[in-house]
Amino acid sequence: MTISRRRGVLLGASVLAVALAATACGSSSSGKSSSSGGAQSATVSDADLQAALTAGGDLTVWSWEPTLKKVVEDFQAKYPKVHVNLVNAGTNKDEYTALQNAVKAGKGVPDIAHIEYYALPQFELTKSLANLNEFGADKLDGTFTPGPWNAVKKDGAVYGMPMDSGPMALFYNKDVFDKFGITTPPATWDEYIADAKKIHQADPSVYIGNDTGDAGFTTSMIWQAGGKPYTVDGTTVGVNFAGDAGTQKFAAAWQQLIDGKLLAPVTSWSDAWYQGMAAGKIASLAIGAWMPASLESGVKSGSGQWRVAPMPQWTAGGKVSSENGGSSLAVTQASSNKKLAYAFLKYATVDDGAQSRADNGAFPATTKQLNSPDFLNKTDAYFGDQKINQVLAESAAEVAPGWTYLPFQVYANSVFNDTAGKAYVGGGTLADGLKAWQDASIKYGKDQGFTVK
Repeated sequence: MTISRRRGVLLGASVLAVALAATACGSSSSGKSSSSGGAQSATVSDADLQAALTAGGDLTVWSWEPTLKKVVEDFQAKYPKVHVNLVNAGTNKDEYTALQNAVKAGKGVPDIAHIEYYALPQFELTKSLANLNEFGADKLDGTFTPGPWNAVKKDGAVYGMPMDSGPMALFYNKDVFDKFGITTPPATWDEYIADAKKIHQADPSVYIGNDTGDAGFTTSMIWQAGGKPYTVDGTTVGVNFAGDAGTQKFAAAWQQLIDGKLLAPVTSWSDAWYQGMAAGKIASLAIGAWMPASLESGVKSGSGQWRVAPMPQWTAGGKVSSENGGSSLAVTQASSNKKLAYAFLKYATVDDGAQSRADNGAFPATTKQLNSPDFLNKTDAYFGDQKINQVLAESAAEVAPGWTYLPFQVYANSVFNDTAGKAYVGGGTLADGLKAWQDASIKYGKDQGFTVK
């Protein structure tokens, strides 16, 4: 499962500086890199890929995603001359640091790396990833849902294949809601705030949700609110939380919850978080579609109590969602067997592997799996036999377009708690904190040689 809570460290300044210098030397007047390959045409045919599979060879894949183990086993059974070495090089930031170091050293780089969507631009910028258009990846438009597909593309080039997705939904404990007279889940964020007050006033030990400040959650909420605080054009970037309408809409609403102490002061993924949900003290989660497995394994006592509803909307009657988490598989530029690597990538994310991963609990990024009657009509006893995939698939189709991440988002997220996070512990307003996050991101971008506006 890919979890957006795990935020990481920055790529080395020297690596970014070298990449920026190279990009600047090869840029057009628009500021976009002409050396990135852009929308180049495929030069590798399906026959070439099949020949690579027949010939065989060795591949090294770095990933912490558990469903890939079965995919690798099935792939090797189908193509016995291929050996795939699946390595867990660390989760999230640990893998990214190891990959950065290997690229810099020029040795030990895997053929394929598991990279979350928010971190992908950073590795693309440092020219660490192969442009998959060479293999015809750009022709897969429509294979994936819009959010993940847009996340792996840059200037017409595809730099990763979506492995899963995290369209957001509201997971809620129906028993707790019923106890406090909330017969239907909140349809708008105004209703959510009203329900938060109702629950907490009736029992000060119970909260509608929890939040101590999380960069991934915050950007997902701003995204759903229609915000676009980041702009990226080659090495020219913009960071504008203070003047972004969606950001301010989110900040104003969330400030009401912070001021009213209506959110449990419990950090997600901590033992206290799981205990709070198990005890009925945390009644809901606005989170990505990959959450069911974590609830089922971490809050076993909640079986039969929880349900899934669409995300509350910023405008009554709206149908807008955003992504929270999700990741890709990317072929590294250093791979000496890119044809074979891409053939595995396609198997794992488009062909048989996509179905295998969905069968084993990953939330798919592929439209084929999302539209499958078997997937949509599957009931889940943990969620009271609700067909939760219908809600989640609809959310995937309603992800707002146009979101982008910074090419140094890993660093930006790492300083969230030192800036915006202070609002959760009485250090000013959330709007002020987001402005501080903006300023810190701008300073870092300028220090690394970006043109920041």
